[in-house]
Amino acid sequence: MPNVQELKTALLSGGYDERLRRVYVTDEAVLAQRARYAALAETFAELYGASRDVRLFSAPGRTEVGGNHTDHNHGRVLAAGINLDAAAAAAKNDENVVRVKSAGYDMDVVDLSDLSVRPEETGHSPALVRGMCQGFLNYGYRIGGFDAATVSQVLSGSGLSSSAAYEVLVGVMLNALYNDGAADAVTIAKIAQYAENEYFGKPCGLMDQTACAVGSFVTIDFADPKNPAIEEVQFDFAACKHALCIVDTKGSHSDLTDEYGFIRAEMESVAACFGKSVLREVPEADFYAALPGLRQKVGDRALLRAIHFYNDNARVEREVAALRAGDFEAFKRQVLESGASSFMYNQNVFSVKQPQSQPVALALALSQQILAGRGAWRVHGGGFAGTIQAFVPLDLLDEYRAAMERVFGEGTCYALSIRPVGGTEI
Repeated sequence: MPNVQELKTALLSGGYDERLRRVYVTDEAVLAQRARYAALAETFAELYGASRDVRLFSAPGRTEVGGNHTDHNHGRVLAAGINLDAAAAAAKNDENVVRVKSAGYDMDVVDLSDLSVRPEETGHSPALVRGMCQGFLNYGYRIGGFDAATVSQVLSGSGLSSSAAYEVLVGVMLNALYNDGAADAVTIAKIAQYAENEYFGKPCGLMDQTACAVGSFVTIDFADPKNPAIEEVQFDFAACKHALCIVDTKGSHSDLTDEYGFIRAEMESVAACFGKSVLREVPEADFYAALPGLRQKVGDRALLRAIHFYNDNARVEREVAALRAGDFEAFKRQVLESGASSFMYNQNVFSVKQPQSQPVALALALSQQILAGRGAWRVHGGGFAGTIQAFVPLDLLDEYRAAMERVFGEGTCYALSIRPVGGTEI
């Protein structure tokens, strides 16, 4: 393994270009990543010394593509890894301690002799390191000390899963440094979910971690939530001449916790009428046959949200089929249908408590104005505030970005691509 100076020289002279191209695809991106990783290696040297044998790692953020609010009722989702990532320069140590210095944050230090859950770490990154290490042990893998410097492009609070990217990055480092890559991507994702649930204190599902670990497009069926069916979906996004845009409308998520909770609760209230816990357990035909009586029991909004669940759950399969067939136009039609269903039936585009504030709806309306007949657009993630997603033809990208940033502010429209590789060593 090279020391820091050898690594920097190899990076800047193009010695890592093929490895970088496997992850970052384009020549322009490879050139940018040369400098980024060289700077990261220099940061490692400043923190831990220049004589160490250093290795480079990366884990992407993710975007939800299909299946909006379907996972919590055991439905299907379609997600993808994106080209914004968390990166690390790391080396083993023999101290049984993990040190991680992330750009802009204090150094995290975790003593591996005590991997118990610490309540004071809830919501903080040391909990994720501790949880990932314990998770590797739980699966029978080895762990050991290492020092790392990390930097992340994954935007915190943007719905692109910065925490999942960090978890997977730690997992990839443990896997490479101490297990010769024996843990597969799905196992790393499951360990990351465990770390976030049990140590970080966030009851997330498996979608975020799986998309970050696997990369590309990935579909997950939560019919058996303890053992979800996970399949990679091969599709050459770079060939379709579109950008994946995430627009941050700057809407506040404060005071919206109950709005998110109502979606799940109302879907489950419909299922309860059939003696079931989630809608996936209720046949769609039975639901429609019982509609007249259900109105009196659960109200119309719950029924509309159930209709959204059934439609979007089935729509994920059509999206996957379109991608596998290489039919991007058919895929975009499904994205548009999903977005319309979220708006009309799931009703998570604006809050009824704040009807005067509808930034997500406004962004969707502007997207339709520019992209009608060419692109696709939908609410992204939980909804009510925050971000939208749009698939934008490259010849419309400048116009689209300018229109969005004129309304929502400079730097609010992020033009991304789907990354073909998940968590990996460079």
